[in-house]
Amino acid sequence: MITSDAIVWNAPTDPHPARTASQRSYSAVAKGDLAEWLTVYAEDAVLEDPVGPSMFDPEGKGHRGHEGISAFWEKAIAPIATFEFQINDSFANPGSNTCANIGRIKTSFPDGSHTTTDLIMVYVVDDEGRVTSMKAYWEPDRTMASFTAAG
Repeated sequence: MITSDAIVWNAPTDPHPARTASQRSYSAVAKGDLAEWLTVYAEDAVLEDPVGPSMFDPEGKGHRGHEGISAFWEKAIAPIATFEFQINDSFANPGSNTCANIGRIKTSFPDGSHTTTDLIMVYVVDDEGRVTSMKAYWEPDRTMASFTAAG
């Protein structure tokens, strides 16, 4: 399900609905395709990225439904010029509806500056394979400490 060269998958590839949904999500983000990204998420999905209060979610309650997830896209994804995903491990127990991916995301801004985020992303899907919950565990201060200016 990976449809972007911006994704390096160094993790197990066993078929699993939550793992497939995560790959679809990364591909849509890497392509900058909000419409495609929303097809990955259930209508009542909750996205927490990062989990807890942050610059994207001051109350730390998550982004709810397609409206909330679209608003998150405008704040956190749309301003980024390019994303590079490196997934180093993925845990998805057969018969479950959840997977946890461990990886790193490099985000580059239009001026060429960039940050790197090490994180764990947990996806839960419904019976149709659409994400009902996505929780990304990362620390904004650590990401900001990785900021590298252009040039």
